[in-house]
Amino acid sequence: MTAAVAGVSTRTREWVSVFAVMFFCTWAGNQFSPLLLLYQQKQHYSTTAVNAFLGVYVLGLIPAFLLSGALSDRHGRRPVMLAGVVAALATSVALAFSETGPLMICLGRFLAGVAVGTATCVGTTWLKELSQPPYDVGADRSAGARRAALSFSLGSASGAVVAGLIAQWGPWPEQLPFVIHIVLTLPFAWLVRRVPETGMRAHHPLRVPAVGHVLVVAAPWVFAAAALAYGYLPVLLAPATGGLGIAYATLLTAVALGASALVQPWAKRVGRGLLIALALIVVSTVLIAAAVWWMSWPLGVVAAVVAGAGIGMGMTSGILEVQRIARPSDLAASTGVFYAIAYSGFLVPTLLSATAGITGVAVPGLLLIVAGLVVVCGLLVMRSHRRRGFRAAEVP
Repeated sequence: MTAAVAGVSTRTREWVSVFAVMFFCTWAGNQFSPLLLLYQQKQHYSTTAVNAFLGVYVLGLIPAFLLSGALSDRHGRRPVMLAGVVAALATSVALAFSETGPLMICLGRFLAGVAVGTATCVGTTWLKELSQPPYDVGADRSAGARRAALSFSLGSASGAVVAGLIAQWGPWPEQLPFVIHIVLTLPFAWLVRRVPETGMRAHHPLRVPAVGHVLVVAAPWVFAAAALAYGYLPVLLAPATGGLGIAYATLLTAVALGASALVQPWAKRVGRGLLIALALIVVSTVLIAAAVWWMSWPLGVVAAVVAGAGIGMGMTSGILEVQRIARPSDLAASTGVFYAIAYSGFLVPTLLSATAGITGVAVPGLLLIVAGLVVVCGLLVMRSHRRRGFRAAEVP
């Protein structure tokens, strides 16, 4: 009896290792965000160039999302996740040499996209599979989705907070954050090798499965809200925050991702979670526009909190929906498609900055147009729910 209990206890901890690996890979992706102002101030990059660095991130993310899930369905979770950890380490190595010029920053951002895309896609699926019998006999059916969303939020927040605090007040701001990440992440290149393999080892040709059209409409706005709230807003409010711009960027990242983590446990209990997420994103976008119009940093903090709630609700509800509609053999690939669509929203600040420069339209006006587009997408989601007879997403 004792041996049996010990065996179950050991297995229930298997998901913790994947949670930690995913945590440090997402750390790699978001440690750059609060440093945008640092690069702008010390290396004199334009606002458009700074936002372009955000866009390069997406160039690594989307292929990683589309390919890593399918590869892990075919070859197993472990080898693909290990590649994600290696990419996370390479990210910090490249960014530690950011002073050598924009090419190294672009390389680091591209690798960060590969790391986060791989770890998030494969990690979400692996956590789902390890958060059910026989690996975790006490977890409910939505535990995997909640754990994945929480790992993402906490890892992203930790990377941003550590990098931001060092950049504002610490020594060697362009190197030390990345050295810390390398030291903390290295052990997980070994740890991931000890996690049980749960991949289906499917023998079908690599393919990218489709996801529900409701997700296609709603998903991009989840990370558009993130990019606007703690990527673009600190740059726009730099005149109002003075010498504390980096600390302010760190604060926005922390409160947004903190709010995201807090709402995630409630997402499984809320019907129409995607609709609620879109409503919160509309409100946050309007608040961001108002904060920029009035150059109000306190209003920016409020906007980040609301955006974070929308991000958390949208992530968890979206993952639950994917897990409800995907076949077991396509789960990782379907998860990758969802994240690829969602992360395309990170291009929104780049598009806004370029549009403002070409058309001369003020950024607050463009943000209100974005809010209107989100409203239209929300109406499409609502119509779809009515046509198919809505019921809350349920994980099989």
